Amino acid sequence: MTRRVIQLLIGLVVYGVGCALTVEAGLGVDPWTVFAEGVSLHTGIGIGWMTSIIGFVVLLLWIPLRQKPGIGTIANIALVGASMQVALGIIPPMHGPMAQFAMLLGGIVLVAIASGLYIGAHFGPGPRDGLMTGMHSRLGWPIFACRALVELSVLTVGWLLGGTVGIGTVLFAVLIGPLVHVALPLLDSRRPVRTRQSSQTAVASPPAA
Repeated sequence: MTRRVIQLLIGLVVYGVGCALTVEAGLGVDPWTVFAEGVSLHTGIGIGWMTSIIGFVVLLLWIPLRQKPGIGTIANIALVGASMQVALGIIPPMHGPMAQFAMLLGGIVLVAIASGLYIGAHFGPGPRDGLMTGMHSRLGWPIFACRALVELSVLTVGWLLGGTVGIGTVLFAVLIGPLVHVALPLLDSRRPVRTRQSSQTAVASPPAA
């Protein structure tokens, strides 16, 4: 349990830092961050804080879908936006195509690793993922259709509000799935671990006659 809690907290903080890197790269961000950035421009509220506010509003949408949040859901709302806001205050905007591209890729990789950490801790989905799985359960729509509908909607609204859409948005969409697919099995807290003692016992034991 201790390992799972630590893994969850680290994963959520790293997730916020990774999102901050994609923002400061200035080449485009994921759909939900486009939305948060667009709303931030019109409210004066920081992108990180707006990410937390949007997460809370999305959580309210779980009610008609009869979804139940876990500890990880609440921690996601509290930590991702806060760590993102702190990181944005520390990390300077990047200039120059190569530096921007490197920061963008670094941010996407961090988000993938962070996703493996907090999903692998098994404390419940984030509010946005829970919205999509709730739609799937209540409406019977395929997960990919729910995700496409929600993310295209927030992307469009965010872009109309002035959020940054660009090559980074495309790269995030293309890369994040395969990267999380690699990270999740490696960081799953329920993954069987072969201890050194069991390995030594297996080597020392003679074959059965």
